[in-house]
Amino acid sequence: MPNVRRLTSWGAAAALAGSLLAAPAAAQSAPPRAPAPHQTATPAKTPLAIGHGGAVASVDADASAAGIAVLKRGGNAVDAAVATAAALGVTEPYSSGIGGGGYFVYYNARTHTIRTLDGRETAPRSADQNLFLDHGKPIPFEDAVTSGLSVGTPGTPATWDTALRRWGSRSLGQVLGPARKLARDGFTVDDTFRQQTAANEARFRDFPATARLFLPGGRLPVVGSTLKNPDLARTYGELADKGVASLYTGDVGRDIVRTVRKPPVRSGSSRHVRPGDLTAADLSGYRALGQAPTHTRYRGLDVYGMAPSSSGGTSVAEALNILEKSDVSRLTEKQYLHRYIEASRIAFADRGRWVGDPAYEHVPTRGLTSQRFADSRACLIRDDKALTSPLAPGDPRHPEPCRSADKAAPTTYEGENTTHLTVADKWGNIVAYTLTIEQTGGSGIVVPGRGFLLNNELTDFSFAPADPAVHDPNLPGPGKRPRSSISPTVVLRHGKPVVALGSPGGATIITTVLQTLVNFLDRGMPLVDAIAAPRASQRNATSTELEPALWNSPLRRQLEALGHTFKQNPEIGAATGVQPLPGGRWLAAAEKVRRGGGSAMAVRP
Repeated sequence: MPNVRRLTSWGAAAALAGSLLAAPAAAQSAPPRAPAPHQTATPAKTPLAIGHGGAVASVDADASAAGIAVLKRGGNAVDAAVATAAALGVTEPYSSGIGGGGYFVYYNARTHTIRTLDGRETAPRSADQNLFLDHGKPIPFEDAVTSGLSVGTPGTPATWDTALRRWGSRSLGQVLGPARKLARDGFTVDDTFRQQTAANEARFRDFPATARLFLPGGRLPVVGSTLKNPDLARTYGELADKGVASLYTGDVGRDIVRTVRKPPVRSGSSRHVRPGDLTAADLSGYRALGQAPTHTRYRGLDVYGMAPSSSGGTSVAEALNILEKSDVSRLTEKQYLHRYIEASRIAFADRGRWVGDPAYEHVPTRGLTSQRFADSRACLIRDDKALTSPLAPGDPRHPEPCRSADKAAPTTYEGENTTHLTVADKWGNIVAYTLTIEQTGGSGIVVPGRGFLLNNELTDFSFAPADPAVHDPNLPGPGKRPRSSISPTVVLRHGKPVVALGSPGGATIITTVLQTLVNFLDRGMPLVDAIAAPRASQRNATSTELEPALWNSPLRRQLEALGHTFKQNPEIGAATGVQPLPGGRWLAAAEKVRRGGGSAMAVRP
């Protein structure tokens, strides 16, 4: 669908990359304003950019411009990633923001090393396995989503602060400058934003602070109108002035706790909004965790990803290792899709049994990412017949060919909205960063006076075991991080980057990243085409999801003849990536169509 959003000023964003600006007193909805004569309008969205000086790819032009502005002023990839993420908190508030969390992967060009941060939200210390049970039975999923009960301690501000302190070259206040201006002056509403608002309208109306912000004048925002968020501009200003302590031990944190424990529901609403038990101690005790990435070798390349609490790194690695023995470049499209689907199915069966928060569960990460284990699972794949789901898991601790470790259990549900950005700088450093508030619109609850939505990430826990006879490593617990599928990935050859990418999409993130990698590394597609190619997503479910281009193609019938079953999904994921080119140039790539198309930019095109 055509995208008409984000006509704010590129020149202003660049000029104010390091500035701290005051916000107006009240939000308002206004018609779009033409740039002043001395300003240059933000370029239209484009899915491909090539140039020198670094590059940024995200779903949004204003956010990519914020990152580019920081790079132009001498910031590095980490500085630009935080600036881009902060801007996405303004323009993509239903997918990201300081009320959520995420996973940050950093490549250091000087040392040729990969470092990661686990900024996943945590459950309150009072939580136990019964968090989402009522009289022993799981509460309805929708009731959990729109509640204080589903809100975990936000990890995004701690991730920004930790990344900047360890690897950045600018202060938090400096890199928040473009996002503060964007929140103060507003962005232009597009079709996607209006549609996402419409999908959430009923629950947004039940929270006055949410309705005031996202339903200006009591109505859906009009495509082409300007949406402002002065409360978020002020909140960013507080973070800039006082640091993230203002959220974890200060006034912002107190407002979060008050909102979670007593959700501010509209008078007269019939919605039953369960309170949560988040406390000031939960916030003050939060840390973004530095940890080693996952690693596997694939066709002579080093593939690095996010280790548990995310299942992204282990699952992508296992599926790649399963495909390692196939010459994917020579397979027909039917053969390739068949083996890709089966590798995904197997990886999801194993992640469901073994991956959870490693602080609470023994996660055999090394075994899950080993070629030996993948070989023991690859023998399940037949070229003439599809596997059926749910498939039983293997045992990475004691791999035996085609042997199961446990009974089969279905994959639990995971929300499908998040956002991803990829950044490279002129020194060759790279960041692949996926951040989220879980459901589109998160919990639906805006913290009054603060301008951001709270997450509903705790719904990523299993509410109850899918099968009581099978151990579930993803049940709630005190301070526990729910399992994620977030998969920011960096691929190196002899320590030098080949590609970095990631995607939103809940559990479909894993399959999107896997399919894009195989398209690029094996099938020889240019990165922008590898991202744009039609997707299939199999997650140890009865049916494999297909985008329309595959659903309507002869390939579907050919695969059905092997026993595959399918259902249609109109859109899977929304990836971005960067790729180094000769002569110090960078290629940035984003979606051509999904989510209205993404935004790739280079410092000097």
